[in-house]
Amino acid sequence: MTTDQVESARRPLPRWRADLRLGTRIAVMRAGGLALALRGDPVARLMHRPWRLDPYPTYAALRASADGGLARSRTGIHAVVTHEACTAVLRDRRFGVRLADGRMPFDPTDDASTSSAPDPTAADTALLEPIDLSLLSLDPPDHTRLRRLAQPTFAPRRLAQYRDTAREVTDRLLDDAADRAARGTFDLTTDLAAPLPISVIAELLAIPDVDAPRFARWGRALGAALDGVRSVRHAHALSRATADLRALFGDLVERRRAEPGEDVISQLVHELDEGTLTLDELVSLAQLLLVAGFETTTNLIGNAVRALHATGTWDDLVADPGLAAGAVEETLRFDPPVQLTARFAHSDVEIAGRRLRRDSGVLVLLASAGRDPAAHADPDRFDPRREQSTPHLAFSGGAHYCLGAALARMEGEVALEMLAQRMPRLRPAGRIVPRVATVLRGPVHFPVRAG
Repeated sequence: MTTDQVESARRPLPRWRADLRLGTRIAVMRAGGLALALRGDPVARLMHRPWRLDPYPTYAALRASADGGLARSRTGIHAVVTHEACTAVLRDRRFGVRLADGRMPFDPTDDASTSSAPDPTAADTALLEPIDLSLLSLDPPDHTRLRRLAQPTFAPRRLAQYRDTAREVTDRLLDDAADRAARGTFDLTTDLAAPLPISVIAELLAIPDVDAPRFARWGRALGAALDGVRSVRHAHALSRATADLRALFGDLVERRRAEPGEDVISQLVHELDEGTLTLDELVSLAQLLLVAGFETTTNLIGNAVRALHATGTWDDLVADPGLAAGAVEETLRFDPPVQLTARFAHSDVEIAGRRLRRDSGVLVLLASAGRDPAAHADPDRFDPRREQSTPHLAFSGGAHYCLGAALARMEGEVALEMLAQRMPRLRPAGRIVPRVATVLRGPVHFPVRAG
């Protein structure tokens, strides 16, 4: 190769050409996955709209056909589908969230990941989790170090403060919703379930002058990236959101250096200045707090209200608002906001008598584990009074158990309790628009009437 050719190869592609290349790779991957789904591959079906609208029949089919809890697939990535198998993989230190050599898996924007055209049999699994969301995409020792730095954010003392904030915010949001309801309907998602966690996160990070709709757009763009880069348009939205967040947190870092406080960013700036944290790690950690805190709680509240009404148990909550905690736990088992996660073997391992080679990918179907009859009696029945004798896996498990689990539970409990107290005659008032995604599940729009 000549010097001119080397320089040409290093030169960035024009935007239109980069867009065309990315769009082509995504289209090929999606077409390959859809072909497998239409032929009946259940893992491929988890990636596509017709089966994502209600994934639970697919989960049931996977549990029925899986050998020892492991469902094999022609997509190149397999799935564990029972509570026992999911728990085992989540706790097994031979699995991680990255490949064995530390590379990020399944990045369609990484031209180095393949030297030829994408393999159609890789299907849509090649679009899973291509971005860095801090703890979600790190293995030890970096994961251990950053988790230790983030842990004080969720200390019991802070959670008590956040509960007060959540109650104040919910009260204000319900005042505004009641005004809208007096004129007809309001949207449970956009008027309550989304702005509540955004306001709590803003308090947590001490972000002044919060623009809730803008934060929601950022959260949705980053949250959708858990399914991977789905289109060129999404890639650009993700790029803008990441740039905006980097600018926001860069400004906050400088403010906290000048005027440190008791908030999370001030603590992280101290670690940054001590050299135990990089700026990229700080921004990624803050992005994770936004996505995990926003998406998990928003979807949890929507899924809970939908299940309570669909099963006729809303009136039980109205009669006893203290049932809110049980309704939250049952929703996390019955219809969790996060449906699955992925793990990769860091060595050759054996699952259910089957050998998986190093770097083999496994989808851990958290939502399927919640409907496993071997772990939960009558699993397809929603019962807010259920005794959760077997812990659900909605917040994952092992080293990657969700740090914000207690915060999400608390926000969900506050929202359900105050909704039942202030709007006891709340009813759905039209078509619920679902999020059609693989990883996250919840209503995008949920029109309701207050009476």
